[in-house]
Amino acid sequence: MSSSLISPELGTTSFLCKQRFSPPKVGILRFNSCPDREFFDSLKFSGKKPRNQCRQQSLVINCNNNPQNVDLPRHYSKKEKKPFPVPILELRRAARERMKSRKSQPKRPAPPPKNGLLIQKMIPLAYAVLNARTRLINNLKRLLKVVPVQACKYCNEIHVGPVGHPFRSCQGPNSSTRKGKHEWVDAVIDDIIVQVEAYHLYDRLGKRIPHEERFSVPRIPALTELCIQAGVDIPEFPTKRRRKPIIRINKSEFIDADESELPDLPPQDPKPVLLIGIPDSEIIIPKEEEVVLLAEETLRVWEKMRSGAQRLMKMYPVRVCGYCPEVHVGPTGHKAQNCGAYKHQQRNGQHGWQAAVLDDLIPPRYVWHVPSLEEPELQKELRGFYGQAPAVVEICVQGGAAVPEQYKPTMRLDVGIPSSVREAEMVV
Repeated sequence: MSSSLISPELGTTSFLCKQRFSPPKVGILRFNSCPDREFFDSLKFSGKKPRNQCRQQSLVINCNNNPQNVDLPRHYSKKEKKPFPVPILELRRAARERMKSRKSQPKRPAPPPKNGLLIQKMIPLAYAVLNARTRLINNLKRLLKVVPVQACKYCNEIHVGPVGHPFRSCQGPNSSTRKGKHEWVDAVIDDIIVQVEAYHLYDRLGKRIPHEERFSVPRIPALTELCIQAGVDIPEFPTKRRRKPIIRINKSEFIDADESELPDLPPQDPKPVLLIGIPDSEIIIPKEEEVVLLAEETLRVWEKMRSGAQRLMKMYPVRVCGYCPEVHVGPTGHKAQNCGAYKHQQRNGQHGWQAAVLDDLIPPRYVWHVPSLEEPELQKELRGFYGQAPAVVEICVQGGAAVPEQYKPTMRLDVGIPSSVREAEMVV
């Protein structure tokens, strides 16, 4: 005999048993078909034989592993340093293990990209990520024509909906006189896609950028710089491509191998074509039947860009300052003393470089999730019941796309929104 229990809190629970039993109540995961089992076990040592012994049973529980109502990533204040992606103790322990394992083995040549060469199998991925970024921006420009997005005039907060949210969380200029109230205006594409810039390196293994050359080195989007170092060729931003591995002298010095004797490169397959961004004056308003398809495509491109960038970051290192949002694509950070974070005077403006995570390279820009488009205005008394989602995801959801599974916990879709403030005060 088999039965199932469906609970919004516990997921789907299935019970398999050889004898009949009464199903448990909804929301309670308790099953005990033999309540006197402990009493029967005690009779084994007394020599008495119980009247009715329970048959051997099997209990199979299949619960949904997706977390529910997960809090957003912690927001660190300006006085706090970002935590390392991997704790320092684990990094030191792993370094000691590597040193022990290398003692009894011969020294191996460095693999690409540490030896200056490209990882050939990652070049198509770099082109796909850069094209996904361009297509994402083009699609968002079209979606902004039909999905209204509000931006605060004084701070960097945005809200997806015809009206802004009523929460007093503005920290811009003269916010105390306005008591934290936002002043909403129409948002543009730069408000949704945060342009994280980084220095463009002609040689990613060359010397670090000194402080005196901070204005002479061009700055481009960090994701574009990552794709260029991974193999994308852009004529406007030339970069050095090696055909032979470098000759390492010591940890910080190397020389390039002689490539004059190498034959000319054989004809190669044509590389993928890079997409071009559409100017604002040429944006076409999508038709009503195209909005849903456009939103779904935008969501797929967003996930493709993030997953591809995550794979590139595992092979090509990206650094971020632990005190400010400065990002540098390369094995070591630059030497420009332009950090203005908390107590930067004690560090002489130098950055505290550490390994970057995906959100440092592509900030998600969390916004409040509107539960119902029929009532887009949120109530400030019910702030604890609303969820949040990245701005791109919220725009696509309001455009008609389905909510991805990985964003459902933070959007709090399973939380019932009270209809009034009085009902909210009765919630325990």
